[in-house]
Amino acid sequence: MSDRASFPIGEREALALLAAAAEARTRAYIPYSGFAVGAALLDAEGNVHPGCNIENAAYGPTNCAERTALFSAVAAGRPPRSFRAIAVTADTEEPVTPCGTCRQVLAELCAPDMPVVLGTIRGKWRVTTVAELLPGAFTSAQLEEDRSRKGGQKP
Repeated sequence: MSDRASFPIGEREALALLAAAAEARTRAYIPYSGFAVGAALLDAEGNVHPGCNIENAAYGPTNCAERTALFSAVAAGRPPRSFRAIAVTADTEEPVTPCGTCRQVLAELCAPDMPVVLGTIRGKWRVTTVAELLPGAFTSAQLEEDRSRKGGQKP
């Protein structure tokens, strides 16, 4: 487990989130890949927002479990960067990690030091952070820097 997060997640909390992610995984819609993923996002008030992957025949509109949980929480009124932790699980040998798109969305909506619990349905797990998953993430800071060079005007 990583101990570098400024608001670490305890083992009991991590295991509870992994259990919620495993439950969400059972609702995955995966007629094409057969690869079910579950996620569980813990908000600042202690609410858990589940997510599962939802596939589409056109592939592009497919949504990963992590983004489903994050978008659901934001849609429910939880402010970005107010989340405490997220867990992700799948039926893999080693703990599953978010895809690149999900890492970018995590970097946008979560604090860099937010714990990310990576797990398997077999019980293997570890903790990392958003920043460790996507070092040097593209953020709004780059957009603001560009805007300020252009006199603060949006296109």
